[in-house]
Amino acid sequence: MPSAFCSFTVIIVMAKTITTIFTDLGGVLLTNGWSRTSRAEAIQFFGLDAEDTEERHHLTFDTYEVGKITLDDYLNRVIFFKDRSFTREDFRAFMYSRTQPYDDMIALVKQLKAQHKLRIAVVSNEGRELAEYRIRQFKLHDFVDFFIVSSFVHFRKPDVDIFKVALDTAQVDPSEVLYLEDRPMFVQVAETLGIKGLHHIDYMSTVEVLKQINFS
Repeated sequence: MPSAFCSFTVIIVMAKTITTIFTDLGGVLLTNGWSRTSRAEAIQFFGLDAEDTEERHHLTFDTYEVGKITLDDYLNRVIFFKDRSFTREDFRAFMYSRTQPYDDMIALVKQLKAQHKLRIAVVSNEGRELAEYRIRQFKLHDFVDFFIVSSFVHFRKPDVDIFKVALDTAQVDPSEVLYLEDRPMFVQVAETLGIKGLHHIDYMSTVEVLKQINFS
């Protein structure tokens, strides 16, 4: 069991009442928006050069996620820098189709919100168009109170400022926040601000940790 996960279970006994959940999007509530696996599928489906596509992606995607360029700009640099046999609309539709929900986690967060009157915030690295599609498609507005997305606020994890923006928006003490995140490094960064991090591995292990938490 990862050390971040273990340390959380030890210190949670001393924590204040949790009033707010911050949660990542990809890897917790939904699959990742544009993962290595999805790109490999696109490379095969559209007959792209794998090495060139991955190099161009890695040179460009951080800039997209921080909101400095649009999805069309990203596609111009990575895919449509030369003529293709498929359209931009075809490729965008493929990108969007890769997202699937983790229904059990969505149901769990909805249950926690209703049962304990919690506020829910998404804190996520996402490009604007992908984020807006994912929020709308899976009706996240139904239970998420606000979205602190890297392309909206122009900070991306692991920059600690994205968590500061989330705390300022929520107007909550860090000790009252539980952060669900599938990447241990981001959990550790959030914990430097006094936020209680839960390294999400899977649904069942997260449920077990949640049983120990003092909610409002």
